[in-house]
Amino acid sequence: MSISILIYIVSGVIVIILLWIGLTEYRFRRFFAGTKAKNLEDVMIKLGNQMAELKETQIEINKHLEVADKRLDKSIRSVETIRFNPFLDAGSNQSFAISFLNDEGDGVVMSSLYARDRMSIFAKPIINGKSDFELSTEEKEVLEKSK
Repeated sequence: MSISILIYIVSGVIVIILLWIGLTEYRFRRFFAGTKAKNLEDVMIKLGNQMAELKETQIEINKHLEVADKRLDKSIRSVETIRFNPFLDAGSNQSFAISFLNDEGDGVVMSSLYARDRMSIFAKPIINGKSDFELSTEEKEVLEKSK
């Protein structure tokens, strides 16, 4: 009786080992699926190559973002407008002052004075938030709003 029990135990262990080997084989096939690699070393080499490519791509993207950020700093990002009436006795709020500034405080302030018989437009350059030309009250106000 003891030999038959021993045979059953050994058979059970063999079945368990075969199941474990089959499961391990299944997991390896899933792990290597989609690759032409035949062993784990090939997979690790491919992953290392892909990581190197990703690092190079990241470096290129970071360089591109730096250039884009520098260009954005120089682009117009702040636009403000106010309307006003320069003539107390006639007209309405047909005149305006408008500012176009970038993040560095450079840009232009434009103003328009509307009268019944004519319309005048003025443009004054702004550098670092200041102008070499004298600004009207409305132009100063719009410049402050845009900062």
